[in-house]
Amino acid sequence: MRLLILGTGWMAQEHARRFSAIEGVDIVGAVDVDPARVGEFADSFSIPNRFISLEEALAWGEFDAVANVTPDRIHHPTTMALIAAGKPVLCEKPLAENFGRATEMAEAAKAAGIVNMVNLTYRNVAALQKARQMVQAGEIGTVRHVEASYLQSWLVSKFWGDWRTDPKWLWRLSRGHGSNGVLGDVGIHILDFASYGAALDIDHVFCRLRSFDKAPGNRIGDYGLDANDSFAMTLDFSNGAFGVVHASRWATGHLNELRLRIYGERGGIEVVHNLDGSALKACVGENVENAKWVELDAGTVPTNYQRFTDAVRTGVQAEPSFHHAAELQKVLDLAVVSDEKRAELRASAETR
Repeated sequence: MRLLILGTGWMAQEHARRFSAIEGVDIVGAVDVDPARVGEFADSFSIPNRFISLEEALAWGEFDAVANVTPDRIHHPTTMALIAAGKPVLCEKPLAENFGRATEMAEAAKAAGIVNMVNLTYRNVAALQKARQMVQAGEIGTVRHVEASYLQSWLVSKFWGDWRTDPKWLWRLSRGHGSNGVLGDVGIHILDFASYGAALDIDHVFCRLRSFDKAPGNRIGDYGLDANDSFAMTLDFSNGAFGVVHASRWATGHLNELRLRIYGERGGIEVVHNLDGSALKACVGENVENAKWVELDAGTVPTNYQRFTDAVRTGVQAEPSFHHAAELQKVLDLAVVSDEKRAELRASAETR
């Protein structure tokens, strides 16, 4: 498979490393509007062709698939152009800035009959995949309650650098610089973690968003610090199960941790994923009576990069697809409206 990488920022380096390790994948081109940046990126990964526009790359055309690692607002126009050219696309999350555009991308890819995937990276966590299998096999009975959290502490810790002086963090706190806060940054990840792990669709959402004071006048230079730092939402799932999902950048002691607990009528499952790795525990069978949790071996699973490669080779669509990402974007859009209206909203209603 001849791969083109579109966008050459930090995440593009991860794509390049991952795809380079897959047998039979040849990264043949890189695209970025910054000539110096694309040149440095291409040199670092021995990529022979470099372009300063997607139009140039499409005119060349000697590639089979694309990893779209452009900024969020660029996903829609670039992916639509790639779909029109008949090129399979692995797009970074979020698929688009809103549900309307995400749906347009999903429908266009379906109509064109091309392979499409969104890089929801925590699908690579074997413990999550195993938890879903256990739920689908009926090992905990009907799911009744789901609890999920995504906890970060970079507003209280300098482990990742100082957000007060580093633009790569400051923009994430500023709506004026294109950020939708922690909801826009990691909301799609934890919603996917919860709904995919529990093998359930989201039916209703009620959300509260909060931005806390962080500097005098909540401003540092050109950055107005008004994007949400924390969110909490309650969900109704398609089978009637109840869910509680929250995320925060103020979670002292948690550098980057996702946690999922799924409780059914006959047992429970817990998944924890952080910088130290992943863990899967279950309380099932006779252990339910004594509340004994047993750690399980989740094995290994193919990454999104491998599954995208396999899908392109076989022509068989794989998950997570554009359609799935669009449905998650619908929930995120509704979460914002829910906070504004202080109202519970049905996820089957469209937000455009």
